[in-house]
Amino acid sequence: MPVRQLPETTVNRIAAGEVVERPASVVKELVENALDAGSSRIEIVTDGGGRRLIRVTDDGSGMPPADLELAVERHATSKLDGDDLMQISTLGFRGEALPSIGSVARLAITTRHAGEPHAWTIAVDGGEKSSIKPAALSEGTRVEVTDLFYATPARLKFLKTDRTEAEAVRDVVRRLAMARPDVAFTLAGEERAPVTWAAALPGAAGRLARLSDVLGAEFRANAVEVQAERDGVTVEGFAALPTHSRANSLGQYLFVNGRPVRDKLLLGVVRGAYADYLPRDRHPVVALFVTLPPREVDVNVHPAKTEVRFRDAGLIRSLLMHALKEGLAREGGRAATDGGTATIAAFRPNALPRRGNFDWRRAAGQPSPPPRVPASTWSVAGGFAEATQAAFDVGHAAATARVEVAEPAPDALDRPLGAARAQVHDTYIVAQTRDGLVIVDQHAAHERLVYERLKAALDRSGVARQILLIPEVVELDGADVDRLVARADELSRYGLAIEPFGPGAVAVRETPSLLGEIDAAALLRDLAEHMAEWDEALPLERRLLHVAATMACYGSVRAGRRLKPEEMNALLREMEVTPNSGQCNHGRPTYVELKLTDIERLFGRR
Repeated sequence: MPVRQLPETTVNRIAAGEVVERPASVVKELVENALDAGSSRIEIVTDGGGRRLIRVTDDGSGMPPADLELAVERHATSKLDGDDLMQISTLGFRGEALPSIGSVARLAITTRHAGEPHAWTIAVDGGEKSSIKPAALSEGTRVEVTDLFYATPARLKFLKTDRTEAEAVRDVVRRLAMARPDVAFTLAGEERAPVTWAAALPGAAGRLARLSDVLGAEFRANAVEVQAERDGVTVEGFAALPTHSRANSLGQYLFVNGRPVRDKLLLGVVRGAYADYLPRDRHPVVALFVTLPPREVDVNVHPAKTEVRFRDAGLIRSLLMHALKEGLAREGGRAATDGGTATIAAFRPNALPRRGNFDWRRAAGQPSPPPRVPASTWSVAGGFAEATQAAFDVGHAAATARVEVAEPAPDALDRPLGAARAQVHDTYIVAQTRDGLVIVDQHAAHERLVYERLKAALDRSGVARQILLIPEVVELDGADVDRLVARADELSRYGLAIEPFGPGAVAVRETPSLLGEIDAAALLRDLAEHMAEWDEALPLERRLLHVAATMACYGSVRAGRRLKPEEMNALLREMEVTPNSGQCNHGRPTYVELKLTDIERLFGRR
């Protein structure tokens, strides 16, 4: 087949395939143009998920008629001063976005420049351009795209339902709204009620306000500010507490020079920064903004500019990791606020009331309430207010009940975690603060404390170890033995000395003294199971953290152990001064806090 020159219409439609994948792609291009035009207000209206109508209206600088005529020509742009493709300070420079859209849809652009007496309009219908005509518009630019892909019907078959396409449009607008909190956005369409994000004040407070508008008030309540700067590169934004996580990575929003991206390098850094806090099936929620000189990043490695390439990727990686770790460590003692909300929901009564001896539940076909929890499951360490305690006084305690009364230190109620009052089910510590109460999972809390001690000991001079008088021989599968022996040096750094002991067994000769008496067999089996899932490319630091976390689990106070009042208070005080004590090594909260106002609401007092 001989070589031939393609007609311009076909070339435009091929170019459109790179830029216009779905209605959301069109919205992205048009809103980015509006932002580059200096707009302070942008309105987006869609119909049919964007396939029937997309209208973007802004109050930007607009275009004079000569520029408007050139804007629908291929390879025309106002976003490059010269020919240097590495000096891009706008969201885009591709001139073929508008002609590509016009080649597969019906495109109409109406714009008014400040120096013009009236507006001008131009239309592109399936690649056919009209002449420029006068029009009515007070300011800015209005772009309407109708009948998307009517000129390429085959592309319509790949679109999803109107609701799905509308959700993709919403996601694009959400990301651009997060990137530019100084701009007001309105998104409307028949698929959902209109939503407006008002312009926010400059600075971190304004950015957090916009993020709260887009991601919800829960993100704002659980957000940690992160910030770092080095060699002209700035990282700033907000990261949610580890206990405020999701089951997928859709809550991770990354921006480079104001451009929303899905960069594998940055996503990997976020995952690594939270590795010390979250299990593998949980994902953090973050909104991070990287700012650097345009020449230090290539934004043209992807047609839609959703991926970027950094000149010094190592610098970006280390700076982002430092910012996240510093912020999380600074606020590591906090637990997610939604823990208290979930606790209130769990306590809230949801059954019909009982009157007299008549069981309303049974009459309504519902099961009768479970029996009361026996008093023997409580270990009291000094009651709440005396009047409140009197209300619970139903006579002498049962013979199996264990009651210990101890007056807390005078200032204990003013401490963040308060004064221990009781131990419930030998697992949960109930503490009273000046304005509420705190419920602590003793095993999860002590697990984090031991883990932080192990890390601190390793950083100082190594983990102290205790030599077993009689080595403990643990029988394992041959593959597990090989894995453990291959990692013996790494285990030794944490005070666990093992060596092969014939086929299918290892001998434990030393254990970390910090852990006290442990079940060495169970610990080794757990370590071997984790090692089977390790990738050989996993960094040494990450492997060591896995080892430390597993050891901490076996060396911490177990659920079901009764604690004395002084032990409970000592645990609370150590949590208050230990980094990251708000969550255990598996990402679960170590405590939940209930404010007095929440408890009063529960009982209808508010």
